[in-house]
Amino acid sequence: MVEDAAAKLGISLYPVEVGGRDDFEGAFAAMARERVDALVVLPDPLTFTARNQVVALAGRYRLPAIYHAREVVEIGGLLSYGVSLEYQFRRAAWYVDKILRGAKPAELAVEQASSLELAINLATAKALGLTIPASLRMRATRVVE
Repeated sequence: MVEDAAAKLGISLYPVEVGGRDDFEGAFAAMARERVDALVVLPDPLTFTARNQVVALAGRYRLPAIYHAREVVEIGGLLSYGVSLEYQFRRAAWYVDKILRGAKPAELAVEQASSLELAINLATAKALGLTIPASLRMRATRVVE
């Protein structure tokens, strides 16, 4: 799916896999050697728990990056676009409450997020020499100065 979208936009992909925290430095060095223009950090337990390390490396290698969670932007990530983790946790609690009150899990509806949030860190953009258009800033649900 990502490959199809990239092909339609004329964008070349350079996939980099990491298996653990010790792999991030080498992954960023490889992206620098390949002169990668930007980074999409996919949602994954490893990338989220290592978010401080990933954000620091993206800054050190001056690599604009987009993440899946607002929480990463709040610690220095450039952009995020995704479902609110806070909302997801609240909905999970709702399901737990229903199940504990006797509802059968198989009878509960499966939900999909109905809204996404865009977060932008303007200080990170400035450090990378990027200008975020006003039209994009106005669409953001969270702007970190």
